[in-house]
Amino acid sequence: MAQESPKNSAAEIPVTSNGQLEDSHEHSFNRDLKCSLPVGLGLSETKITSHGFDSAKEGVVEAGQFPSSSASPKSSVISPSSAAASRLAGQGCDLIIPTRGRAQQKSGPVVLADEVKNPAMEKLELVRKWSLNTYKCTRQIISEKLGRGSRTVDLELEAQIDILRDNKKKYENILRLAQTLSTQLFQMVHTQRQLGDAFADLSLKSLELHEEFGYNAETQKLLAKNGETLLGAINFFIASVNTLVNKTIEDTLLTVKQYESARIEYDAYRTDLEELNLGPRDANTLPKIEQSQQLFQVHKEKYDKMRNDVSIKLKFLEENKVKVLHNQLVLFHNAIAAYFAGNQKQLEQTLKQFHIKLKTPGADAPSWLEEQ
Repeated sequence: MAQESPKNSAAEIPVTSNGQLEDSHEHSFNRDLKCSLPVGLGLSETKITSHGFDSAKEGVVEAGQFPSSSASPKSSVISPSSAAASRLAGQGCDLIIPTRGRAQQKSGPVVLADEVKNPAMEKLELVRKWSLNTYKCTRQIISEKLGRGSRTVDLELEAQIDILRDNKKKYENILRLAQTLSTQLFQMVHTQRQLGDAFADLSLKSLELHEEFGYNAETQKLLAKNGETLLGAINFFIASVNTLVNKTIEDTLLTVKQYESARIEYDAYRTDLEELNLGPRDANTLPKIEQSQQLFQVHKEKYDKMRNDVSIKLKFLEENKVKVLHNQLVLFHNAIAAYFAGNQKQLEQTLKQFHIKLKTPGADAPSWLEEQ
């Protein structure tokens, strides 16, 4: 007779003739089943695999979720913890853990990836660097104002910047006066046009003074027409000077401000490095000196770059300024001279030379505010 196959206690479940469990073995089965279940799992989270009582294989209780459409049984097996396994082993239970299809996990410290960074810490670091830089620059500015700190000065460049700022103030004054002249001329032209219309109306209604009123009407209308031509030339002059002062020169001065900020930062870190070099050199100060040297080199490169940018912009600005002002001053002179000389042909020729288009006759000329 073949030798009877050994059976695990978890697979030997006595059954009566009517298929019911014996009462005497019910408590033993519950205890064995409880020992076979991992801690923290209910019956709804387990499945019992029975290979039959006549088979040579053992009955196995596998802990895990039932398979679903999105996960396989292998990937949903939950292994009990080592502490739970120790307690079950202490109770005399046989615990079978399925490991097929899974990679064994090695215990060890959990290491966070370097890419995971805290945004709050990054912002805090930026605020710290900004505060330190602001403190150094403020200290440098105060030292310079009190006459205690030294500053880097480029004599040639500083002289050019001073001339530019002085010229800007003078050009702004010319611009204001030209705008005032344009406003007053517009009012005069408007008055002359109304006066010419009044003379023309009286010329028609007063037969005895028809010729006299007619001459004056023609004169005022001619003056108004010439005034409109001169007003177009002046407004063109104002627009060109305004572009030069408030755009071209202002853009250069903005670069100058950036250059001055870079100069202050450069002097602040230079002073900081000089103070560290005057102190003792030991294991604590050498890293600080090296870091200060690196920061000084970074700000020195920035200062040199901004100084070069300012020099180039000043050069191009001077060339552009001479060209623009030459044309505009010639236009202004020729238009004024032709208007007050009563040379209407020369006045119109001046506007054609500079490609200035006037509005249709009879239309109200815009004020200098509208031109802007």
